[in-house]
Amino acid sequence: MSIRIDREFCAGCGRCREVCPGNLLYAAESGKTEIRNPKDCWGCTSCLKECNFNAIQYYLGADMGGRGSRLSIRREGNVLNWTAVRPDGQKTVISVDKKQANAY
Repeated sequence: MSIRIDREFCAGCGRCREVCPGNLLYAAESGKTEIRNPKDCWGCTSCLKECNFNAIQYYLGADMGGRGSRLSIRREGNVLNWTAVRPDGQKTVISVDKKQANAY
């Protein structure tokens, strides 16, 4: 599993680079973020959660939506909207309130 960074949406803020535990992300000459080697991505999704510009998509495995499915996150205040898009265009949105995420 790996990520894809859409340069069109990337603002070059660097938040994703700061949180990547594998030091896989870097600032290109343009100032926008790129990934060194997508195959080295651990799939932790830390960068997804930090990106406020919806520039990073995470590719899901076959067991999590089917081959070619993508996951993205959009933040709205304290709510994270996790959107999974299947290759056929079908979307599933899961909304999580960050303040209640660890409440059992």
